[in-house]
Amino acid sequence: MKLALLPPLALYVHIPWCVRKCPYCDFNSHERSGSLPEKEYVAKLLEDLESLLPSVWGRRLSSVFIGGGTPSLFAPQAIDALLSGVRARLPLEPGAEITLEANPGTVEAARFRGFRDAGVSRISVGVQSFDDAMLRALGRIHGADEARRAVESALAAFDNVNLDLMYGLPGQSADMARADIEAGIATGVPHLSAYQLTIEPNTVFFSQPPTLPEHDLCADMQIMIEELLQQSEFQHYETSAFARPGHRCRHNLNYWEFGDYLGIGAGAHGKISFPDRVTRHSRIKQPREYLAAQNTLVEDKTIPAGELPLEFMLNALRLPDGFPVGLFQERTGLPFSTIAAPLKDAEEKGLIERDLKRIRPSAKGQRFLNELLGLFLRDQQPPGRS
Repeated sequence: MKLALLPPLALYVHIPWCVRKCPYCDFNSHERSGSLPEKEYVAKLLEDLESLLPSVWGRRLSSVFIGGGTPSLFAPQAIDALLSGVRARLPLEPGAEITLEANPGTVEAARFRGFRDAGVSRISVGVQSFDDAMLRALGRIHGADEARRAVESALAAFDNVNLDLMYGLPGQSADMARADIEAGIATGVPHLSAYQLTIEPNTVFFSQPPTLPEHDLCADMQIMIEELLQQSEFQHYETSAFARPGHRCRHNLNYWEFGDYLGIGAGAHGKISFPDRVTRHSRIKQPREYLAAQNTLVEDKTIPAGELPLEFMLNALRLPDGFPVGLFQERTGLPFSTIAAPLKDAEEKGLIERDLKRIRPSAKGQRFLNELLGLFLRDQQPPGRS
């Protein structure tokens, strides 16, 4: 493989603490006990970043995403110290997007203004539902009124706000799912993410499963959500993401277009491309162990060339608009012929549509995305090997 051009570079920062672990959450999040070690953690984050600098000399950051956990538990002063430290070590593109995740119950208007003054340009609010009964079923710490106030405060401080909602919840009907989406649209946010609740290993819901709506009902909810948001001029640009014009999340688009991103913080993952290889790295998950470690990396490996086609497709086929034909070779360094056979199979099965310029999942391919991705699971030998 050989990359003629390195992809855009982003930064993911993980802040792992939350007020209370939700029963469905399989993210690297940990309930806080006492005060948070903000100063020590920010210093460790910047150590992580410094360790990665030799791999990205001369490159600029196109976006920063501060996720968790609940990053809004950190004071604005800590976020300011973090972002100042990032800028001092790695240049940002002009107008770089800087997102911070916030949960209702952890922020108020003054705090949002503090995050804005620290340099954050985009807020993602984890509402999940505007229905008190659904919020209780999800184990959330906030109620519907608190969620509305949090979104109003975010919009007062930021032009660019995302709202996370979930559907397919315990005891949820189609009308209840519709009401949540309509409430989300009514807030006036320019970006909305809608995720179906799934039961993941190592969660409370996995060991004590709630009764969820039937699969067909969830599929109907998904179609209804897509139609409602389209009618309100939201563009469906990724499996679960919808945006008004000019408000697509650039950081997440970089993931889906197989761009590069540095991962810093407990449990963070990253991907870095070099002219002759693509690598992934990940860090210690437990916050206490992470803070005590001299070296926080637990993995730093080159992705085998034979795995790159699936890695690329796992991301790019989440985009309803698909990807330019030339992007595969540009981001993997592999010839297009590497994926010719599975693409032909996918086209014959009606799972993709393509022309000379773009490859995109068909409506059927979007509904049966796992089947489509499975076509790229076949064992592929790196070019030049037999």
